[in-house]
Amino acid sequence: MRHALLAASLGAALLATGCFTVGRSFPTHEVTAIEIGKTTRDQIERTEVESTAALRARMDQHLAGTAASIWEPRYVVFHAARAGVRLGDAVVVEEIGKHRLITFVVGVRSDGTVNDVAVVAYREAYGGEVKTKRFLGQYRDKSAADALQSPADIKNIAGATLSVEAASRAVKKALALARAVYGVGGGT
Repeated sequence: MRHALLAASLGAALLATGCFTVGRSFPTHEVTAIEIGKTTRDQIERTEVESTAALRARMDQHLAGTAASIWEPRYVVFHAARAGVRLGDAVVVEEIGKHRLITFVVGVRSDGTVNDVAVVAYREAYGGEVKTKRFLGQYRDKSAADALQSPADIKNIAGATLSVEAASRAVKKALALARAVYGVGGGT
């Protein structure tokens, strides 16, 4: 468990700084020296945001009609900066696929667009194709203004429709959190 948290934390920090490629699933037991070395010039700050009723109401406004399947008790956010310039945030969120939680980390740039998305933990028996680079790459450069719905913005995966919908809700939730708490992508 400790190694999984370390790997997820490091992965989230690297995701926000652009050191990971799109679609990379985080390892639960391997953290290489090369990955650690990439953060030496970057400043990474981990924060936890309590999920209060007021925060959920603000996020709900930014979700624009998309209903989250679950509200976490708190959100883990990694703020990334390089040489004092804010690069963005990596937001860890969860959504329900068909029956089980799927944990995502979403890299949000300081302009409110998605830098990257990765699956930290996929617990469903089917639909694991949502972890692939090909699928997750569709979210790059999307913003809260995008519908993130299949087939308009996101190509569906046959047999994984609910996991695809969970991924889109997770990205929207991360963007809503970044906007509601940090003003990323416009207004607070």
